[in-house]
Amino acid sequence: MATSPSDRPPFRRVLVANRGEIAVRVIRACRELGIESVAVYSDPDRSALHVRQADLAYPIGPAPAAESYLRIDTLLAVARAAGVEAVHPGYGFLSEQAAFARACADAGLVFIGPPAAAIAAMGDKVAARRLMRQAGVPVVPGSDDALDSDAEVERVAHAIGFPVMLKAAGGGGGKGMRLVTQASQLPSALRAARSEARSAFGDDRVYVEKAMVRPRHVEVQVLGDTHGNVIHLYERECSIQRRHQKVIEEAPSPALDEDTRTAMGRVAVQAARAVAYTGAGTVEFLVDPARRFYFLEMNTRIQVEHPVTEAVTGVDLVKAQIEVAAGRPLPVRQQDVVPRGWAIECRIYAEDPERNFLPAPGTIAVLRVPGGIGIRDDTGVYEGFTVSTFYDPLLSKLVAWGATREEAIGRMRRALGEYTVVGPTTNLAFHRWALAHPAFQAGDIDTGFIDRHFRPGMPTAAPATDLPVIAAAIAAVAQSTPADGAGAPAPLRSRWRDRARREALRE
Repeated sequence: MATSPSDRPPFRRVLVANRGEIAVRVIRACRELGIESVAVYSDPDRSALHVRQADLAYPIGPAPAAESYLRIDTLLAVARAAGVEAVHPGYGFLSEQAAFARACADAGLVFIGPPAAAIAAMGDKVAARRLMRQAGVPVVPGSDDALDSDAEVERVAHAIGFPVMLKAAGGGGGKGMRLVTQASQLPSALRAARSEARSAFGDDRVYVEKAMVRPRHVEVQVLGDTHGNVIHLYERECSIQRRHQKVIEEAPSPALDEDTRTAMGRVAVQAARAVAYTGAGTVEFLVDPARRFYFLEMNTRIQVEHPVTEAVTGVDLVKAQIEVAAGRPLPVRQQDVVPRGWAIECRIYAEDPERNFLPAPGTIAVLRVPGGIGIRDDTGVYEGFTVSTFYDPLLSKLVAWGATREEAIGRMRRALGEYTVVGPTTNLAFHRWALAHPAFQAGDIDTGFIDRHFRPGMPTAAPATDLPVIAAAIAAVAQSTPADGAGAPAPLRSRWRDRARREALRE
């Protein structure tokens, strides 16, 4: 009996050019599709979970990302050595670098993402604003070009009227962004924005937007294929943020009515078509209290918060990315996408909410992950793993699904009560506080939720049910820690798996 193309794996072997939980997520999708996965790792990631999960793993350099995960030449050398056909960039690192997509294509590799031209078009935030305006997509009022001189920034800011937002022209993710509420704050905010933009993107140009009062951050997931099909998978509410970076997301948004939801989906598809988009992408909007929405930016990659969309639509977005990159049509049509229920994601970080959410790396001595109906935990760590100072301190993404928002909140609160991490400080208590807050439970949220409501000392303590576990864990760690303070014992390794990997690397 002949095998149809859809029965065969889209690729034989894929390089996962990332680390942490997203690398594990991609590796799992590859395994389900019958694809061999190749991991890469920096020196401190030698024993990372994504390395243990992959079929093959290659070292790529020292800890700094600029010398490892951001080295295009090294990644392509690994791709050649491993004999891969395609590269999945995950999110962050090189995922939105058009140069990486072009380099993969030039090397004869399939880049599992949009074309380099689409990445470039949306990567320059000012050019993207112009393009979206030409495509008829509503855009937040602001400067039409990147502003090189401080005098230009000052002139435009005064013309728009305070408050304004300074934003990096060369990238997003909250980097190079500063809110300026009055003219006297502008010089120092501009210096800080330019410095951060230069460090993050190698480009200190900024542009100015009118700052909206108490906006919501709502984004729409889109999928496109090489056959001209583009669909949306509805929206995610991403308004709860610290330092302009999301910490809690949910789908659908509690703020939208059906007319607004339909209009946003239509506009998101319109935006994707304007750049001939393929693969998974996200069109982000700011929504004012009157439900007027404005284009913010487009992220040309898989998003951290994609699991909430998967939970309510049943569509595996990472598998869809891989299949589309192999030239297959979208797995679903627009009329097939029918959201069901409600999903909430809490990003579990090794960070200290009591110290302005500063990273808090360290060794995980004890890890107890919740389970039960409607609970999903996407993680890149394990008991005994050391959270590095070199990378984003995301431990996992905890997702709760329920038939209603109330049920999803209840399940998430229960799961957060079961979640135990001993070692690095985490934001688990912050999440418990946030989901118990009356404003969150009422859906009365916006991008200023944390600044307005949160103060150090507010998060609840660990639930009483956790305290015996934590006490026992601390005692166990104390007994097993060497007198010289070397730390928790190293995790056990599988000798046969290590030997198999060494043999594979020699081939």
